Amino acid sequence: MGAVVSGLTRGAWRVVVVDDGSADDTAEAARGAGATVLRHILNLGQGAALQTGIDFAVAEGAERIVTFDADGQHDPADIPALLAALDAGADVALGSRFLGAMEGVSRPRALLLRIAVAVSNTISGVHFSDAHCGLRALRASVAPALRITQERMAHASELLRNIRTQRLRVVEVPITVRYTAYSRSKGQGVLQGLRILFDYFLRRSGRPPRERPC
Repeated sequence: MGAVVSGLTRGAWRVVVVDDGSADDTAEAARGAGATVLRHILNLGQGAALQTGIDFAVAEGAERIVTFDADGQHDPADIPALLAALDAGADVALGSRFLGAMEGVSRPRALLLRIAVAVSNTISGVHFSDAHCGLRALRASVAPALRITQERMAHASELLRNIRTQRLRVVEVPITVRYTAYSRSKGQGVLQGLRILFDYFLRRSGRPPRERPC
């Protein structure tokens, strides 16, 4: 965590880390590296953590927001290209490892990622080369239209669906994703993929969202 935050702060980016109910030294390492830390008392999942961070950024007056995974697989050097896409007129810029490069990925994981893209495109009604990449940028002005209600991993498909229904201007930007032993351990397996589908369709069926402590 500290290394990821340090890589971002070296680029003079303001970094906000959402500690999603962790029991380790995540918060201390992030603060020590220069991040503002927000904390969920309970673990709510990636979707909830993203929404907490986005809400905070909007309240702080941010004009552009970049989401960035904490497992070390993203490169801060890709951020300027995402922001340039916003400056060129896009509302949302999605990082795509399939348009860019994937380093250290196994064939089974690459196949699973492509299946996830196909499934996500089908259920969201849009067609992008990469469905669940955590590196993306958006204008703060469109954040209300993209509000995340899927607390866990199904938020990525929900986000794409919201982009379509709100008719936002979106582009994909090539990025590089580096897979390490640590990032691979945090990735999605088949059972996690089934959980994503279950969450997505259950929440779309009308179940009200839970309150989110933060």
